[in-house]
Amino acid sequence: MPTTEQPSRRHTHRYYDLILVAFVTVLLCSNLIGAGKATQIDLPVLGSVVFSAGVIFFPISYMFGDILTEVYGYAYDRRAVWCGFGAILFAAIMSLAVISMPTAPGDYNTSLQKGLETVFGNTWRIVAGSVIAFWSGGLVNSFVMAKMKIMTSGKHLWARMLGSTAAGELIDSSLFYFIAFYGIWPTEQVISVAIAQYILKSSWELVAMPFSYRFIHFLKRKENQDYYDYHTNFSPFKLKV
Repeated sequence: MPTTEQPSRRHTHRYYDLILVAFVTVLLCSNLIGAGKATQIDLPVLGSVVFSAGVIFFPISYMFGDILTEVYGYAYDRRAVWCGFGAILFAAIMSLAVISMPTAPGDYNTSLQKGLETVFGNTWRIVAGSVIAFWSGGLVNSFVMAKMKIMTSGKHLWARMLGSTAAGELIDSSLFYFIAFYGIWPTEQVISVAIAQYILKSSWELVAMPFSYRFIHFLKRKENQDYYDYHTNFSPFKLKV
């Protein structure tokens, strides 16, 4: 049976590395592939909403965050968030370097350069907003998840997942649109788009919850672990687990 005691942090995990890789992969793809396309849907009350296609996939990273915190504890998810932070930052630097390199002669290369600039040539504000918002929102999501687990004595997993995602996504959406677009877009547009994105991303938790439940129970059984963060140092600047 899974233990609720404070296990050694040297506990051998069979699946943590795999989940970490999946987490960073989803994060990078949603920021690099999905962010390049704007799409539109019609929502009740909100009407027509334009949003980045990456929003459809980005919330999966929060689902992984909930799973990591619930099974392995806050420290392991904090490490995953830092890995994601580093991956996004490196991707941004690499994009800037590649786009800045001289283009070889030829119509194809010229056309390709324009495409790369369109997809990957984000402004410094968008890059900063993306990195800061993810780091802050991801850690808030994990913190709330861990604290609610202690408060509820491990019960009401659905409430912990919804509550932590709502808090994390609120920070994420608010920071990103304020940093990236405040003063560029009208303030009303910044607020309305941020609200729409927040609703879309948070709704993912409800859709994915049946899968999350099964995966969490599977991991707890296989890893023989059900971690409670009673004595955890919640500093966001630590990497040690």
